[in-house]
Order: sequence, then C-alpha cells, then structure tokens
Amino acid sequence: MHTFLCCIGLKKNKWRLKSEDLAILASETTFTVNEIEALHVLFKKLSSSMTDDDLIQKEEFRLALCRNSRKPNLFTDRVFDVFDAKHNGVIDFGEFVRSLSIFHPKASEAEKIEFAFKLYDLRQTGYIEREELKEMVLAILDESDLDLPDDLVESMIEKTMTEADSKGDGRIDEEEWKEFVSKNPAILKNMTLPYLKEITLAFPSFVLSSEVQD
Repeated sequence: MHTFLCCIGLKKNKWRLKSEDLAILASETTFTVNEIEALHVLFKKLSSSMTDDDLIQKEEFRLALCRNSRKPNLFTDRVFDVFDAKHNGVIDFGEFVRSLSIFHPKASEAEKIEFAFKLYDLRQTGYIEREELKEMVLAILDESDLDLPDDLVESMIEKTMTEADSKGDGRIDEEEWKEFVSKNPAILKNMTLPYLKEITLAFPSFVLSSEVQD
C-alpha cells in the first residue's frame, strides 16, 4: 500500500473539487479538507497513468501498487475490489478517499479489522474459508517475492484456522476474526500508513511509474 503515496509535484489542477464535496468527504473520513485536496492531486496522477478519465482502472491500480503491473496478483486485485465499493470496475475519487481513510493512523481499529476481513472474504459470503485464507496468503507471499516451502505454508494456514475458528465449523466469521485480530494485532500492521498524517506537507519518497512497462 505504501507505493500509493508517491513523490509527485503538487501542481495546481485545472479541475477543482466543489467545496461541498470536500466538506462531505471530510465529514465521512479522517481527512481534513486540505488533506483531501492533496489526495486529489495524487488521485489525478494515478487515474491518468493510462487513461485520463478521473477514474482509477484496475490496470492503473496495479501499476501504482505492484512492481510488475502486467502480472495479475490476487492480493492487489482484492484490494482494488474492496476500494471499488460500487462494484462497477473502477475507483472514483470518493471511493479512493473513503478507502484510504481506513489506513489513516487516526482511523479506528474496528474499521481496519472490517477492511481486512473483506480482503480475505474472497467470495463475499460473510466468512473466511480455509481455501480463501490459503489463496490470500499465497498471493501476499508472491507479491512480497517470498517463496516458502509448501509444508510451512500449510502449517501457517492450519495454525491460523485453529486459533481463529473458535466455533470449529471450518470457517471464520466476523466475530471470530475480531477476536483473532485482538490477540494478534500484528495482522493490522500494514493497515496503517503513517504518511497520511502529513499528506499536505509532502508525499513520501516513493516513486510512481506512470508509464506502462512493455
């Protein structure tokens, strides 16, 4: 997620957000109006990296988040799907701000837990099945360029299911997930981006490539 916050110039945009839109987003998120204006600069950069249409396409999302945008990754695609609250295949500015707000240091733990649950609930059934957990773990390892032995991965999955599935029905519901995360807070480590607190001052020194690699 950190590569979202890239080093780009804070130049003035031709198109400005309406003050009422800014106020609404500020009231619904952890961001101030000034921070939302700064996020709009970032959004414009991301949404124009391939097609300048004020919408972030999945390919543009991959380009921002992954080293290899041509290579599909379940984790990246799942993050996109959760950001895409309207489920219309693109991320608009409102969805972008509301989703990023969850990664703000001031966002509540409950919001972060809910977002993380949605990531793992691949089939959107309200439960995290064992196979879904395995698919996501493998995707995260792949995105991190980590190649672990199959038996170690299986051991990780089994340990997680044993600890989290307190009802013993072979799946993890939201209540069990909350309890599991409360005992394993490190799970939420990547759900907080400290840089969002200083978004109006300067973006961190991550470089976003706005050109599609061959």
